[in-house]
Amino acid sequence: MRVLIVEDESIIALELERIVADAGYRPVGPVATVEQALAHAPRADVALVDLGLADGSSGGALARRLIDRFHMKVVFVTASPTEVGNGLAGSVAVIAKPFTDESILAGLAMAARQADPAH
Repeated sequence: MRVLIVEDESIIALELERIVADAGYRPVGPVATVEQALAHAPRADVALVDLGLADGSSGGALARRLIDRFHMKVVFVTASPTEVGNGLAGSVAVIAKPFTDESILAGLAMAARQADPAH
């Protein structure tokens, strides 16, 4: 599974990239803006998306576009989980920062199950 990492804080992006790669998934990115995310979206199956990006609080709008345009599974990873509530239609999970490896892996596993219901 190819995982797009959309996070503007480099230390967090690198940590997400490590978790994704260590689990055997293929990281795409990390990227920090909506424009970069949309450019890389065709190469990914799932996206880990922060709400606050380098170009503002655009993660929610980006997630909507990834879900609608690319039929991508979205897992929010944010310091402001209450702003997402239970997510938005089509999103898989909302993970609060600070996160653990296990919480990220659980979100990715949920995305993988939804992408391939046979599992």
